[in-house]
Amino acid sequence: MTGQPSFKFRNCGPLSRRTKFQILALVPIYFIVAGFLLQPFDEIWRGIITIVREPDFLITDYIAIGGIGAAFVNAGVLTLLSIAIVYFLGMEMSGHTITSCFLMFGFSLFGKNILNIWAIMMGICLYSYYHKTSITRYIYVGFYGTCLSPVITQIMQIGNLPLAVRLILSIFVGLSIGFVLPPLSTHTHYSHKGYSLYNVGFASGIIATVIVSLMKSFGIDIEARLIWSVGQNELFARLLLFLFLGMVIFSFLLSDNVGRRYLEILKTYGISGTDYVKSEGFAPTLLNMGINGIVSMLVILMVGGDLNGPTIGGIFTIVGFSATGKHIRNILPVMAGVILGGGTKIWSITDPNALLALLLSTTLAPVAGEFGVIAGILAGFLHSSVALNVGIVYGGMNLYNNGFAGGLIATFMVPVLQSIRDRIARAKTHVSL
Repeated sequence: MTGQPSFKFRNCGPLSRRTKFQILALVPIYFIVAGFLLQPFDEIWRGIITIVREPDFLITDYIAIGGIGAAFVNAGVLTLLSIAIVYFLGMEMSGHTITSCFLMFGFSLFGKNILNIWAIMMGICLYSYYHKTSITRYIYVGFYGTCLSPVITQIMQIGNLPLAVRLILSIFVGLSIGFVLPPLSTHTHYSHKGYSLYNVGFASGIIATVIVSLMKSFGIDIEARLIWSVGQNELFARLLLFLFLGMVIFSFLLSDNVGRRYLEILKTYGISGTDYVKSEGFAPTLLNMGINGIVSMLVILMVGGDLNGPTIGGIFTIVGFSATGKHIRNILPVMAGVILGGGTKIWSITDPNALLALLLSTTLAPVAGEFGVIAGILAGFLHSSVALNVGIVYGGMNLYNNGFAGGLIATFMVPVLQSIRDRIARAKTHVSL
């Protein structure tokens, strides 16, 4: 008698569109369930109210101000809503779907909440309507652009204005941000030529600088903020490790040739516009995400850092962009450059801003991918200095601070690296300058 075949998803053929979205939705559901297990419901409710009311510019750890459960539920709900929006717009699953939804989750642990993102999203809709084009063309820009949501919360905190005025003003500013973000992000992309993956963060830094300058001109002060939880490394390491190992195992259940396709991912430069879901498939992308999640978490633990809302957000940023450009070959050199900076500069690698730079410097992964390990280390080394200082111009209002810093570094480095490479190539062919 022939034995029954073991249960493997790969025997079921290609995944349907609906199944892919359902798999993606398991991640926020996982954390919502964890949140309800780790904090009583009444405390979660009060924690979410606190999260909504508190200023949330960098660095505001929602785990510290609302509790673990409230932070996870806030992030999980926003991510499920993002997934649902893409699904009901009829869009296909792509790498950018994964990246934008994972960023929504990660930064909803320290800056985005269930109220402060919607005015910006309405601005994106307004831009699409004005140009008579489908919202699907700009929806991901809208998701990324909610990195400026602390601006909305800050306007609602202006104490000398009536509530109605603050509400109208915050909606107007949010609509304006959403309206100008698509053309500006297109323009900034030409500056770094796709070598910084957080392009919308670069554009958002420019917008935040203008808005904060206007606010200061009207006497609205923005105080420095650092709320950073500690002491939960063991709990969060277990939660993350279970999730990322699950991704790795599940990827092998989905496909026979996942390992070979993963090796193809490792050969890519990772320049902005890369989509591993389209080029290599869903399963190899999932494997890449799981591996990068484990590696980035271990790096934080090995340098003695804290696992909390901001650093988990940074880890999820790496995991999200593992669908659109990042892999261990192009992120580790950049991270090594930041660690080198921590050992030679006046700050410690375990400082909160430095830990975020360590994770989010991987926006420059394409630099290491194309120009090599030494260039990647140099990019990380330079990025750490810029990221720790550039945020002062917009008072932490741009959650993608490292995206702004990375855009500057890529704009600075890439033309120089290309010119050196071209000169070496000419020298090999005996062509003079």
